[in-house]
Amino acid sequence: MKLARQICTCAATILLLLSVSSASAQTLSVAVAANMQYVFDDIKDEFKKETGHEVQAVFNSSGKFVTQIMNGAPFDVFLSADMEYPEYLRAQGFTTAAPKVYAYGVLVLWTTKNLDLSHWQTLLASDSVNKIALANPKTAPYGREAMRALSFYTLDGKVQAKLVFGESIAQTNQYIHSGVADIGFTAKSVVSSAEMKGQGKWIELPPASYQAIAQGAVILKHGKDTNGVLAQQFYDFLYSAKVRVILERNGYKLP
Repeated sequence: MKLARQICTCAATILLLLSVSSASAQTLSVAVAANMQYVFDDIKDEFKKETGHEVQAVFNSSGKFVTQIMNGAPFDVFLSADMEYPEYLRAQGFTTAAPKVYAYGVLVLWTTKNLDLSHWQTLLASDSVNKIALANPKTAPYGREAMRALSFYTLDGKVQAKLVFGESIAQTNQYIHSGVADIGFTAKSVVSSAEMKGQGKWIELPPASYQAIAQGAVILKHGKDTNGVLAQQFYDFLYSAKVRVILERNGYKLP
């Protein structure tokens, strides 16, 4: 009997230690808009330093995430490249609250080829450029705003045949960086990142040529139901002074 009690006590202690270990090292699943690809590594590293918790990020276009989330993808938090997609999820009952802006994205024109960007509007319509990359405007907010900028300068009709669409900003960046496309539209956070800094040439597009890219975050119902405390902790951290420094350093404007 004494041995049995010792075994039971030992087993209970092991289970308690395992549960404490699990609680102290949870992993959060976050759906992250592709323009945040390089920046998010710094954010999750800072979050781990502060809390000890891991963040597992998946990168894609915001529109594709909406489809995945509505079809049951088990994400805890969603960082969109705009406010429309998280607002739509809220209207459909997939979030715990309305989205809140965490950053404003900046649209740039980027090339790794020897092109003169000083007269970029003329350049895009010229024979010097055969392929112009941008993210799919149907699912990627940066692609949508790139099309708006082209329309603003009445270039959309002139360059339509040259447009090459990536599934997300990440794929668009590959087209530009590899030279598959002569030039393309991407996020300032990409060309400002340590990974891409100094590679090629880029210019910011005038803010008047496109709508402000307000990027919003939400805690998803899945996150609240299965990982509520940690989801809220990360969400709050996203709006902290530490993250604001990271975002500003990487080319974002702050709310």
